[in-house]
Amino acid sequence: MTGRIYHQYHTGTMSRKSERLSRECGQAELQLNPADAKTLSLRQGEMVRLISRRGEITLRVSITEQVAAGMVYTTFHFSEAPINRLTNDAFDTGSRCPEYKVCAVRVEKSQLL
Repeated sequence: MTGRIYHQYHTGTMSRKSERLSRECGQAELQLNPADAKTLSLRQGEMVRLISRRGEITLRVSITEQVAAGMVYTTFHFSEAPINRLTNDAFDTGSRCPEYKVCAVRVEKSQLL
């Protein structure tokens, strides 16, 4: 699932110019439930590959109870981690608005440091 965080706005084109906001949250993180992190042998801050049928990105993992087991969450504020390229390409036929929120993914430990 994708969404927003308090410290950044939209794709970050304005809010990422703020040093203070970037200090609060300056990069994309993949939020993962502790049970899933344990199953995948992942620790806080490790790099992971997030893979869907449409592509993959690499980002740092943040282990948190805020995400339900079996689900992952990240934001779309960071061009370095273009999450919308991985999400579902379905759209609403009335508004033509893309779904961009939910798709199946696989999480793997990255070899990048």
